[in-house]
Amino acid sequence: MEYTYKEQFIQFMVKSGVLRFGEFTLKSGRIAPYFINTGNYKTGKQLAKLGEYYAACIRDNGLEADTLVGPAYKGIPLSVATAIALYNDYEKEVNYAFDRKEAKDHGEGGLFVGKQLQDGERVIIIEDVMTSGKALREILPKLEAAAKVQVVGMVISVDRKEKALNSDLSAVAEAKKEFGIDVYSVVTIDDIIAAIEDGVVDGKEHLSAMYKYRNAYGA
Repeated sequence: MEYTYKEQFIQFMVKSGVLRFGEFTLKSGRIAPYFINTGNYKTGKQLAKLGEYYAACIRDNGLEADTLVGPAYKGIPLSVATAIALYNDYEKEVNYAFDRKEAKDHGEGGLFVGKQLQDGERVIIIEDVMTSGKALREILPKLEAAAKVQVVGMVISVDRKEKALNSDLSAVAEAKKEFGIDVYSVVTIDDIIAAIEDGVVDGKEHLSAMYKYRNAYGA
């Protein structure tokens, strides 16, 4: 059986110990039947595969950009890996850049390492997950200070499609409402549930809890 890149990514997350099923207490206090820990990615092989999945998502959604921006720190290796994958897999050459936590006042200076942004430049922001929109709130002022760029979207690995604690909107929907930026994910929680249902990954014993959690907190 040939799996889609989304199904392959879910298998990859499970194999990497990033996606686990069971009972987990989240920072929000909610008891979730699954947990995503991107800190478990730690090898060059994993990073190369991540770049391929992000590149496939960019291609699948028809996004066109001049530069990939990876917010420090987790976005840095992701933006580099994605830029490499776009070239290797699709012969598409893009720049990459990442922000400094503090502006450098000597040498080349500036807020960004890598491509020095210019007015009119099309940018895709690359991040691992979106929980509260904090990464966007931090990177957007830096982008605006650097140049009048066009943010064509943000790409993350998983959209939990879950209500925030103080809103009926998901973090992705909040980003669209607050910043006017479309957020694209390699997969969503619906894709993960479908993968379990179809036997792409093990975990059918957790489906009842997954359905219940989605009904309670799904946006």
